[in-house]
Amino acid sequence: MRLWVFRASRLVSKMFKILLILLCVCLRNVLTGSYMNMFEIQNTPPDPCYNERGEPTLCTPDFVNAAFGKDVTASSMCGSPPTRFCKSTTDKDGRVVRNCFICDANHPKRMHPPSYLTDLNNPNNLTCWMSNTYVQYPQNVTLKLSLGKKYEITYISLQFCSARPDSMALYKSMDYGKTWVPFQYYSSNCKKMYSKSPRALVTKANEQDALCTEEFSNIEPLTGARVAFSTLEKRPSAYDFDNSPILQDWVTATDIMVVFNRLNTYGDEHDDESARESYYYALSDFAVGGRCKCNGHASRCITNREGQFVCDCKHNTAGSECEKCKPFHFDRPWARATSRIANECVACNCNLHARRCTFNRELYLLSGFSSGGVCLRCKHNTAGRFCHYCKEGYYRDPTKHKTDRRVCRACDCHPVGALGKTCNQTSGQCPCKDGVTGLTCNRCANGYQQSNSPIAPCINGTAVKKGKGKKGDKKIPTVTQKPPRTGSKGDRCGKCRKKQRRINNKKYCRADFAIQAAVVAKESIADWIRYTINIISIYKRDQNQNRRGETYVFVAKRDHKCKCPKLRLGRRYLLVGRHHKNIQRPGYQVDRKTVVVRWRDKFQKRMRKFMQYERRYKCGNASRKKRH
Repeated sequence: MRLWVFRASRLVSKMFKILLILLCVCLRNVLTGSYMNMFEIQNTPPDPCYNERGEPTLCTPDFVNAAFGKDVTASSMCGSPPTRFCKSTTDKDGRVVRNCFICDANHPKRMHPPSYLTDLNNPNNLTCWMSNTYVQYPQNVTLKLSLGKKYEITYISLQFCSARPDSMALYKSMDYGKTWVPFQYYSSNCKKMYSKSPRALVTKANEQDALCTEEFSNIEPLTGARVAFSTLEKRPSAYDFDNSPILQDWVTATDIMVVFNRLNTYGDEHDDESARESYYYALSDFAVGGRCKCNGHASRCITNREGQFVCDCKHNTAGSECEKCKPFHFDRPWARATSRIANECVACNCNLHARRCTFNRELYLLSGFSSGGVCLRCKHNTAGRFCHYCKEGYYRDPTKHKTDRRVCRACDCHPVGALGKTCNQTSGQCPCKDGVTGLTCNRCANGYQQSNSPIAPCINGTAVKKGKGKKGDKKIPTVTQKPPRTGSKGDRCGKCRKKQRRINNKKYCRADFAIQAAVVAKESIADWIRYTINIISIYKRDQNQNRRGETYVFVAKRDHKCKCPKLRLGRRYLLVGRHHKNIQRPGYQVDRKTVVVRWRDKFQKRMRKFMQYERRYKCGNASRKKRH
């Protein structure tokens, strides 16, 4: 007995310790907030637009009375000025009894405004809108209800405080009241009133046609009657609504209009004035059942920052009705969600190198309906539909991921050793000239030696004399070297280039000629290169050349080899120099001392200043006397 009591006491102490530990853990969770977060997670409702696996699925807003609390405008309302109206009832013998009242818009208890149509409807305390008495055909009374947004309408319900009208029509608008389309007609004589047959059938070819019925146009009961219109009733495609764009358009509306065309009477309105005061249109409730039109991409409608009532779009869609894809999600065309496919919008695949894209239907068809997005304005030196390869002059760095900003590197092809600026997109190898090697074509290959020619920077080493340079793998300089020495001792070809570009008043005065000429032809004669030139302007005349036209310019082959001066066909030059008296040949002879500059239009003003200086100071005569 004692042993059992001892064991029981030990078990109780262990249980107490366990409960104490659990209590401490719970208190810690409460203090850190994790305990509350657990309940928050449990209370967060799942998004109806996604299933348990996070996949997009069809979702629709709740079914509501879209007319509740909305404003209604009426073309007629009693009470302005105060008028008398009568209510018709029947006694036990079936006779019509009329009780008359006053309708006064200035008296709260005697008002009958249109706002009563969309407030909370209480059958025990009806509040009714009422038109003026005896507004008979051809005059009409209209009620217009604006929903403020596109809705997919299921039904329209009208609860009357008076007898039902003989003829009325329901209309809808999809553009906020700009245009109206008939929804349904009601009349005791459809043929006569609306030119419609009451027995017309709706087929798939005319599912958007309004029908006319004669069922709801009897005068009984005198009050409390209801008229309900179902938008999809008798429509053949109603059972396949998700795949019927015609019916989807048919039930869509932003505004509803009720037009009362003819009153229902007993025919006694011409005999008794109180009888005419008992005929009017009166409604206690105007209900429109439907859902926010969100095309299956939203589960609710909200008020945005601009105060507009719009869909809370999911599935990467946008717009007040989720009728388009949001920016950069154009890889597939927008489509309405169905019970089988959510048709969510898919982002374009631009590898993080573009922020804009567009949809191309032809590419979408060629891809087997999988992808049609085309990236726009690829950045980071990328190009292509998906910004997936490098643009011209760049190649992909294999060490970088394709989404890296530095994935494309510049080719940097050598301007002399490479055949162009474009390299291989994968390896980065530039196309090299003969005898040139290297990734950027920047050195001579084995067995080749550097030359002075920019056309063939590397030549075969066997063609070079021994002792001149080292063979193989020598880097090519970016700037070509100066030509070697030629002519007499100490004479360098490079010096003439600097002298050729210098001209001042002193040099102009000492010159015998100054002309602007265009080089037409070139030929070799003995030790001379003869250029045929066309003189365009003469700024200083020579004794042998006093007119414009064609003449010759002679350049010694030794100077021509050193490009002193340098003349090219088809270009214009300014030539300023002296005449060689010992050489008797037509034209001009130019050498290293002759100024030969490629012509620029700005030289015209400068040459005129030289001519003015010569006329003013007569430097030309002084220079000639000094020479003699």
